Amino acid sequence: MKKKILVFILPTLVLTFVYLAAAQQPTKVPRIGFLTTAAAAPSTKAFRQGLGELGYVEGKNILFEYRYAEGRPGPLPELAEELVRLKVDVM
Repeated sequence: MKKKILVFILPTLVLTFVYLAAAQQPTKVPRIGFLTTAAAAPSTKAFRQGLGELGYVEGKNILFEYRYAEGRPGPLPELAEELVRLKVDVM
């Protein structure tokens, strides 16, 4: 009788712990940093559209960090440092 209980309980416990361990894994949402001199860069729009076609929804399963230099190249290094501090996955 004890052997039957052990045969039932042991696999149940193992499966429960495996399920709980998998359920606790946080899903990391990728962050993409955009650094351009123009706010309305066509390449940015095309990139976002392509990601959308692959199933990525901004704010849901992907995040974008936009930094624009307002047409001047001077602020670009400072804006790039800011994106690095934010720890974006891709810039």
